[in-house]
Amino acid sequence: MPDVPLHTPDKINLKDYQKPSFDVETVSLDIKLFEDHAQVDSTLKMVRQGTGDIVLFGEDLELLALMMNGKALTAEHYELSAGKLTIGDAPDEVTLALQVRICPQTNTALEGFYVAGSGDETMFVTQCEPEGFRKITFYPDRPDVLAIFTTRLEADKRYPTLLANGNLLEAGEVTDAPDRHYAIWHDPTNKPSYLFACVVADLDVLADSYTTSEGRKVLLEVYAKSADIDKCDVGMQALKDSMQWDEVNYGRAYDLDRYMIVAVSQFNMGAMENKGLNIFNTACVLSSPETTTDTRSFSVKAIIAHEYFHNWTGNRITCRDWFQLCLKEGFTVYRDQSFSADQQSSAVQRIDDVATLRAHQFAEDAGPLAHPVRPESFVEINNFYTTTVYEKGAEIVRMIANTLGADDFRKGTDEYFRRYDGQAVTVEDFLSALSITNSKVEDFIDWYRQPGTPVVSGHQNYDSAAQTLTITLSQKTRHVSGFDAPRPLPIPVATALFDKESGKIIAERMLLLDQAEQTFTFENVASEPIVSLLRDFSAPVQLNYDYQDEDLAFLLKYETNGFNRWQVTQMLVNRILLPTQGAKSSPDVYLAALAQTLPVLASEDAMLAARLLDIPSAQELAAAISKDYDPELVKAQREGLYQQLAEALKDQWGVLYKQLPLQSYEDNAQARGKRALRNVVLDMALTAKVAGAGEWAQQQYDNASCMTERFGALKAMVNHQVINADAYLAEFYQRFQTDDLVIDLWFSVQASAENVNADVIKSLLAHEDFDWNTPNRVRSVISAFTSQPTALWTQEGLDIYTDVIKKLDDSNPMIASRLLQVLARWNTLAEPRRQMAHAQLLDVQQQVSSKHVHESLSSVLGAATA
Repeated sequence: MPDVPLHTPDKINLKDYQKPSFDVETVSLDIKLFEDHAQVDSTLKMVRQGTGDIVLFGEDLELLALMMNGKALTAEHYELSAGKLTIGDAPDEVTLALQVRICPQTNTALEGFYVAGSGDETMFVTQCEPEGFRKITFYPDRPDVLAIFTTRLEADKRYPTLLANGNLLEAGEVTDAPDRHYAIWHDPTNKPSYLFACVVADLDVLADSYTTSEGRKVLLEVYAKSADIDKCDVGMQALKDSMQWDEVNYGRAYDLDRYMIVAVSQFNMGAMENKGLNIFNTACVLSSPETTTDTRSFSVKAIIAHEYFHNWTGNRITCRDWFQLCLKEGFTVYRDQSFSADQQSSAVQRIDDVATLRAHQFAEDAGPLAHPVRPESFVEINNFYTTTVYEKGAEIVRMIANTLGADDFRKGTDEYFRRYDGQAVTVEDFLSALSITNSKVEDFIDWYRQPGTPVVSGHQNYDSAAQTLTITLSQKTRHVSGFDAPRPLPIPVATALFDKESGKIIAERMLLLDQAEQTFTFENVASEPIVSLLRDFSAPVQLNYDYQDEDLAFLLKYETNGFNRWQVTQMLVNRILLPTQGAKSSPDVYLAALAQTLPVLASEDAMLAARLLDIPSAQELAAAISKDYDPELVKAQREGLYQQLAEALKDQWGVLYKQLPLQSYEDNAQARGKRALRNVVLDMALTAKVAGAGEWAQQQYDNASCMTERFGALKAMVNHQVINADAYLAEFYQRFQTDDLVIDLWFSVQASAENVNADVIKSLLAHEDFDWNTPNRVRSVISAFTSQPTALWTQEGLDIYTDVIKKLDDSNPMIASRLLQVLARWNTLAEPRRQMAHAQLLDVQQQVSSKHVHESLSSVLGAATA
């Protein structure tokens, strides 16, 4: 059992920020990789910019030598303790030379310089964001220290791939060691240490090129193991599309001579935007029709775009400190969402974005892990790579963009890039640049400062004599303990009025709700209209408007905004499943509206039609319940409505399925939409026990042209326990057993099955292909398991889940902490589950040692008194 820390780790506060005493102008690194260790020699040219000592951070380093301005320093000249190397009495200009020994071969945290894979597939890679560089050498490892890096890599020739940031200057054999070789890379742009990267491996490469709008010809390279290189074409095309899109929409051209992406199987995150050398989780870059679902393939394109867009929003302009993480991530998520909306139905993209926000970020806001988009303090910054920082951060940028309008938003972003290129800045700097055409933009700062999801409530009043419609809106945000009382926020509410007779729009307006309560008036309204609010989800709020069910059914039929058609179906579903939010609705109106809408929409926009059949997940429904949550009851109610929907439209499933025959694979929005709808229809048909639906599933699996069709059929067979489902699971494993990412799907379909139990999870964790050192494999079982709360929130389920957290706490605390945060809503459970979960968390607290998990536990257990 690991020792529990004797003291609580120090909390870092935004208000305590001070710039470093010394800046770094240039860094020269010489990294020599050997069989059981690596030696890192670094030379830092530093210049004083304030008072105080030189402070360098370092973890898990063996200091071999230290020189300052050519003079060796002995122990009495410096202090080495608590992860810091402090050097006093330093002159204003300093050249520090350090030599350290590290051991990437035993680094299981997948942070710093570590080994991924084994045997012939062994590779050494880095992950330095946020504070991994201090595991490579002593350095002022903070984002506001920007320097020019030159990196020399040396390794055995069995690792022919030697990559680092920037442009390649030189490569060759080591003179006195013919079995070794080296490469020297130079990055001409100032960057913080978290953007440093290097790779030592034996990889194949897919090469291409792109000529920028400024005339620079850029070499594009995607590196992967030889068996995967044929799955890199989608990523390469996405990279070129991203480069062009950023030039057209933001005027941003790439600035180096080469852009590299490396696929890594063992990686904690999705991908990392290291300057010119992106490191990607294999799941986020490899794609082929035979092995990749449409959902993940489209995600590959979005993530490629996200990391490329970081070149300007994160790299060229970076964060002053880690409290400003949302500065780069929120803006870049907004940019990648906009890019993705241009690649498919913009309505479906918005649905995807909002569904993620509601399922995860709203739950975060509603529980003990609630925090502002810009946190005020942290113990371990890794714990704040959250949906609040990323997705809610993107929603704030979207609100600003909508408030300004396209032209003024572009003027503001141009000013941001012009004013702050090459600097480390704050959220206030970002808002200042965007406010050049509208000073009200700076009012959005409170969105960054206070936690919680605002609830916007409203009603309307129509005066037939005056022909005026007044809409009264109010806002309220729950007070989160430890923060000031919430203030009214600027909330843009996109609004349209629909004529009841014709179904046509008679007025559109963006209402800005920036007070606790406001009334908005529409003139010259001939008859009382149906009001559509929060169109395209114009603000990240919960809406509680005085609608009748029939009003929502009307909007489902006549709304021209695809997102809002989906939103009204969700509102109807929530009225049925969550009666605590108001009087419980009958499902009749909802079912009748869908029956009328679905056949027409299926032929017009199959992907949107598929999404209209969404019923919120069990996790999303649970997030809306603040007390006495009963997983079995929620599951029964959800499944009951799903069953009613399937049976109400039973006669349509066979017709729709025949209208969506299997065809040769195409990668376009229309084809993806048809595949998505076919899978939904198949599941509905099985739910309604349509005659022959089991055979449809088997035939779809047998004749599939792509993974979306094959996996959709397999998932349906497993969830509905179709005859021969086990045989198809075995066939799927046999067919794809050499492809790790597909085997992740094989694990996940079983771990997330409707009838999953603790014994199934135990067997998967004990399977010979389960690998504790590969985050993708861990998530394929453990994260998938959480999709079934009735199995998770049992004694056996929690025993398994918390045992995983305890096991990973020592080897990979970042993953352990993120898994733990899933349990944050334990305090909303009905007894006796609540007491059982509390006891489990207290047990975890006694058996873990990482600051990652302890900080999360502190917040999660705080729910007991919240």
